[in-house]
Amino acid sequence: MSSPAQTSFPNSSAWRRNLQLRLVSITFLISISVLSAVGFLLLNRVTTGLLETKQQSAIAEATAASLEVQRLLDASDSGLVAPNNTRLVDSVITALAVRSGSPGIYDALFLGDPELVGAPERGTELISQESIPADLRTAVRESKRQAWVYAPLLYEVGESKPGIVIGSPVNIPRVGSYELYLLFPLDKEQKTIDLVGKGVAVTGIILLISLTVIAWFVTSRITDPVREAAEIAVQIASGDLDRRMQVRGEDDIARLAGSLNEMASSLQSQIIRLESLSKLQQQFVSDVSHELRTPLTTVRIASEMIYQARGTFDPDMARSAELLRNQVDRFDLLLNDLLEMSKIDAGAAPLELAEVDLSELTESILSDCEQIAREHGTSFQFTTVPSATVRADVRRVSRIVRNLVVNAIEHSEGKSIDVEIGTNQSCVSLSVRDYGQGIDSKDLERVFGRFWRADPARPRTLGGTGLGLSISAEDAALHGGEIGVWGELNKGAQFVLTLPRLEHAPITQPAIMVGAP
Repeated sequence: MSSPAQTSFPNSSAWRRNLQLRLVSITFLISISVLSAVGFLLLNRVTTGLLETKQQSAIAEATAASLEVQRLLDASDSGLVAPNNTRLVDSVITALAVRSGSPGIYDALFLGDPELVGAPERGTELISQESIPADLRTAVRESKRQAWVYAPLLYEVGESKPGIVIGSPVNIPRVGSYELYLLFPLDKEQKTIDLVGKGVAVTGIILLISLTVIAWFVTSRITDPVREAAEIAVQIASGDLDRRMQVRGEDDIARLAGSLNEMASSLQSQIIRLESLSKLQQQFVSDVSHELRTPLTTVRIASEMIYQARGTFDPDMARSAELLRNQVDRFDLLLNDLLEMSKIDAGAAPLELAEVDLSELTESILSDCEQIAREHGTSFQFTTVPSATVRADVRRVSRIVRNLVVNAIEHSEGKSIDVEIGTNQSCVSLSVRDYGQGIDSKDLERVFGRFWRADPARPRTLGGTGLGLSISAEDAALHGGEIGVWGELNKGAQFVLTLPRLEHAPITQPAIMVGAP
């Protein structure tokens, strides 16, 4: 009977079965985590260091520039009283441009109080006033102290740069308060940070690849011997007891290889010993069976003569003659079964294959057993299908069917027996179902054991030897088939014989399922 297919994902299967893959993957993930953390910390330290340095220098420069601008404004004796009078503001912006150098390290915006009418506003390099955050202007005006903030620098040409905006309050005599904003671009620092980030990323990738390759190499030195040991163990389990693992060095892997080789040698010697004992046992059974054949024949002849003359005996002697004849028959049957089992155990049970119609064969056996069934108060309900042909050994299949039918009669307890034949593309199945005492579920695995009986106290009314079901199971296996069994106490039992249509062809699914109503 084929087992149901189990769906699995290849990736998950490879993850579960490949130790090297798991070790390398774990190393890869840990390396990514460590390198990412180290790279993040390094980049953060570089970024923080650059920005702090730039911030300190920018604040120092802004402080010095605001002092110089205030000195220029204090030294001027001309005020700003009209919109067109912008000479002083222009001179301040020019002085700041000169101080900034070329290229300028900063841009400047000179902004007046929004409530001061006619106050001109100037800047350098087409810098946009939108670069100045509103909250920064508010902080400078209200606190009358220097303030700064990181903000994008916007230009009239549409360009944008990261930068630091530092605002300082200044005062123009006879005019009022103004605000001086110096805008320091951080594009160079950003390029440096980007360059460092790329360097950290490239270095991390190189280290990650190197660590992965190293991990793969190191783990292979461990997993390859383990994988070799597993393969050799599978080959030993399959019967190749001569396989051994090469021992290299004196480490743990070498000790594993040595232990595996010692186990294989011990196992080989034990199997050889058991095979010798098994052969001796088989030979003993065969020899005993053959040696008993001759005296049994003599005893049979004598028992037949005594049985035929029982009419001249008193009742007790006549009954003894009948018992003697029955037990001789049973002894003869037991010898035949023992010989058959010894042939099967020795692998000397040949098949004489021919085309067999299982339906016709079963009908013939049921007809032969009809008298026995009536004596036990039972009957057969036979259901079949056309074209129930298999390629099989007629003698062995007949023995299987007869054993199943007789066993059902033995345990039917006078109830009807259902016999059914079903077919599919791959096989033919025969079901024999009785409704008698049944079989305990815990005993189902022992049904086909030799000399096993569900109830040892129950007498055999049909003279079985206790080997019938065991021989039947072996006969089915010789054909590439099987016998399934189902049973429940007080509900009966069911045996299903399944044979392939062709010699040892695979059986996809039995034509009749075990336990089916």
